[in-house]
Amino acid sequence: MIPGVIATARAVAGPGAWVAFAGCLLSVFMQMIDVTIVNTALPEITTDLQASSAQQLLIVSGYSLAFACTLLPAARLGARIGRRRMFLLAVVAFTAASVWCGTADSGNELVLARIVQGVAGAGMAAQTIAILTALFPRELHTHVFALYGATSGFAGLLGPILGGALVTADIGGFGWHSIFLMNLPLGMVTFALAWRFLRLEVPPQRAPMDFTGVFLSVATLFALLYALSEIHLRGWRPMPCLIIAVALALGALTLLHERRATRRGTGPLLRLDLFADRGFAVGSVVITGFFGLFTAFVFAISITLQDVLQFSPLRTGIAMTPFALGAGAGALLSPLLVKRWGARVLAGGLVLYAACVLTGVAYINITDGRVNMLLCAVPVFLCGFGAGVFAVPLQPIMLAGLDDSQMAEASGLLPTIEQIGNGVGLALLATAFFRAHTLGGSTVMLSAIAVVALVLATVTLALPDPATPDNSAPAPAPAVN
Repeated sequence: MIPGVIATARAVAGPGAWVAFAGCLLSVFMQMIDVTIVNTALPEITTDLQASSAQQLLIVSGYSLAFACTLLPAARLGARIGRRRMFLLAVVAFTAASVWCGTADSGNELVLARIVQGVAGAGMAAQTIAILTALFPRELHTHVFALYGATSGFAGLLGPILGGALVTADIGGFGWHSIFLMNLPLGMVTFALAWRFLRLEVPPQRAPMDFTGVFLSVATLFALLYALSEIHLRGWRPMPCLIIAVALALGALTLLHERRATRRGTGPLLRLDLFADRGFAVGSVVITGFFGLFTAFVFAISITLQDVLQFSPLRTGIAMTPFALGAGAGALLSPLLVKRWGARVLAGGLVLYAACVLTGVAYINITDGRVNMLLCAVPVFLCGFGAGVFAVPLQPIMLAGLDDSQMAEASGLLPTIEQIGNGVGLALLATAFFRAHTLGGSTVMLSAIAVVALVLATVTLALPDPATPDNSAPAPAPAVN
């Protein structure tokens, strides 16, 4: 445990904890929906702001880059100044940055606002797991982390759908501006709930700040994710490949530094001992793969429906609504299914998802792209159901073997892993298989996604059963960072 962290008894989670939890879920919803909501609104933004291709890329990727690169430092900063204080400051900054995005009148201004928004989003995200660990007793962690994971996944899925609906509806004449301005009321409610009901003790001593680790980790993640975004936009060219090599070298230096900091007891930024737990180690591989898979899937569906099949943004949203409903149903049933059949349920969910994707590929090829949305509703629902069954229990199973101090350290690391998965998914899947916006390109892309899902289902079988986590020893006293 980091020096200066104090223990707090949480025998029972009172009503205030659940209300504070609702505020945390709102923050998760905002930060995750802003990863994908821009995709369907980008054509409108480009036309209105006359954004260049470079600006378009940064409007989409600038948020994710800033978000991913600052998660680990934000987690440590929260440990230093208090999770509640850091969370409240980040909510205010995120809300203000969202308003700035919604009122930007040039491409460069929107890019800068999105970067600030990403930094603030990381400030919220990096505290969430530590806050939930502090608010709730161990026996409730499975349920609260399932809700946390469901909210994150649902928001990422809802982004393109809601973005298309808001742009089409043009409420109050705001057009694309509304996709950012909607965060103003959400941010105000989040802040009010956290201010009133989030009660965490501030550590009496500041946790050490690993400035060398901060520099190395930020440089590594920025180089890696920037190169992947360049590959996504322009393909596999020498320069981004060289940057990836530099990122890998920086990553090796980061790991060496963190191992040295761990041996010296100087407060490493990255707790490498987390990967000694089988659930966390295997889960890290699985969650990276799934976030890459899901990001590529959202991208492929958006391109297939709008560019290939000529769906409007609104019709695209309607077509994907059964997927969202299926994901919600899978999320609700997944805890019961996992309790009955264990981690095998996750593999089954991915197999169902892959089977439905392949069915969809066969259908659009047989009909030559003529889609009957009513006929497709059930397979699309089942596809979402499989994704929901897989995604929601993954984080609780992954974290089940960690003690509370380790889970606090995972608060910044877990979303960082997810963001790496997003970047890798788009670069490898989208670029390697989907250079042409044609029916054939869609067929190759979606088929590749289904194959990757089947491979990932096999890896998922290595996860430990949630009833018998590797760390079977009694957990130490809960910690509040």
